[in-house]
Amino acid sequence: MKNINLVYGGGKIGLMGLISQTLFDGGRHVSGVIHKALMDKEITGVTIEDIKPVENMHQRKAKMTLHADAFIAMPGGYDTFEELFEVITWAQLGIHSKPVGLLNIDGYYNSLLSFH
Repeated sequence: MKNINLVYGGGKIGLMGLISQTLFDGGRHVSGVIHKALMDKEITGVTIEDIKPVENMHQRKAKMTLHADAFIAMPGGYDTFEELFEVITWAQLGIHSKPVGLLNIDGYYNSLLSFH
């Protein structure tokens, strides 16, 4: 496995839970940044070496952006789109120059990619 660590929203459920578990089991560092109100709902802690609770979602995105070297958006819901658009906007504004990618499973992002 390449020398890849994970900074993510801190949950243990769904696709991100599987990815965090896989990286953790492979000996990689897993860091979660989670809104305090979501900690009980997202079942944090088992595969996260470093959990950073925050007061609000803006702090969460800012802290994740600070600690990340790149961003990958996987298929998700409204929160995924909101985080993706903010990180793209921050790149356009010169707030960061980190790569942003889409994991376009089964054409999930095709409609978004058709925008000009």
